[in-house]
Amino acid sequence: MSQPTPADVGHAPVVVSNAVGSFAWGVLHDRHPALVERVRRATPYPAEQQHALDALLRETAEGGVIEALDNTEPDAAEWRRWAAGHIGCRWADVPFLWAESYFYRKLLAALGYFAPGPWPGIDPFAPFKRAELMGATVDSELAALDEIPRLQAAQQDTTLLHASLWGNRADLGFRLSAGESGLGERVTGLVVDDTTALWDLLAGQRPGKVCLVADNAGPELLPDLVLADHLLTTDRASCVSLHIKPYPYYISDATTTDVLDCLTRMAAASGRASEIGGRLRQAVTGGRLLLRAHPFACAPLPYLDMPVGLREDFASATLTVMKGDLNYRRLVGDRHWPATTAFSKVTAYFPGPVAALRTLKSDVITGLAPHTQAELEATGSAWRTSGTHALVQVRT
Repeated sequence: MSQPTPADVGHAPVVVSNAVGSFAWGVLHDRHPALVERVRRATPYPAEQQHALDALLRETAEGGVIEALDNTEPDAAEWRRWAAGHIGCRWADVPFLWAESYFYRKLLAALGYFAPGPWPGIDPFAPFKRAELMGATVDSELAALDEIPRLQAAQQDTTLLHASLWGNRADLGFRLSAGESGLGERVTGLVVDDTTALWDLLAGQRPGKVCLVADNAGPELLPDLVLADHLLTTDRASCVSLHIKPYPYYISDATTTDVLDCLTRMAAASGRASEIGGRLRQAVTGGRLLLRAHPFACAPLPYLDMPVGLREDFASATLTVMKGDLNYRRLVGDRHWPATTAFSKVTAYFPGPVAALRTLKSDVITGLAPHTQAELEATGSAWRTSGTHALVQVRT
């Protein structure tokens, strides 16, 4: 059975990393080496893993060529298929989405994540996730949940949706001050805002399943879970299917362990945060909060290429909410789209209504009004990649 494709998909070049000074180039040449050093400092890996990390840095250095994943890795056959045409090429010359994903998979291989011995299953990013989750800022964010019931219903909707959108930005989250009408009216930097359309879509039909495709763990996952609770308690959803990663992927991506850590963090808080944590635990045991960890979540491919089972899951949902920058790139395609390309066109293949909640941290963007693009370009700032702007986009 053939699958639909995005309109005009062939007319936008794929993002690669070979343009010196580009965002993708910076990730490959600066961010990844820095991440390797951060992993080294966080966990005392022995000599074997240290040597493997050195080899990974040499492979991905300037001018380095892509080497095949070792055949002993459990998903080596899949990666051979995904890597067709890329092995032996320079890292900078293959699609950025693929290269970035492959780097993280090779990082896990270097650390023995799937290998027999004492190190399998050790999340190399866990120290970063736990430190952020246990930080004092999280205490104040969770305490601010006590103020949410003061807001009118529509303001609660906007506040909790935008808290999920912005994640762990220190000046946002759940915080409210006495007399303020809600976070949503204080947010600046929204380049597209389909917030009303999202809530109207959920209000226009009987409660069904909402798929929430998570992004980062720690303080960014907490507002996602609070949003899931809000969907359930306001009867916008009969159940929430929370899609997470089956194993550590990008540096902060959420896994089952991270979900459980967040529930524990909320349970240890007081007031409304503790109540929400308790409801979410009951929702997991009662089947209203479903944890899903499909292998495709860690594939180097756009959602256009999703397998049938995952497509059917999304098709059965009243709405699928895609969180974060990576999910956005996979949703619309990691291409140099003209910024005014319609979001509805590039997501036409998706099997049901879909929304994107994304803080802008990469070059890819669609759905901008021409005047918005002109205003942003006139600032001369790195608005596409700085994380200072965000969007809520909906395709019904």
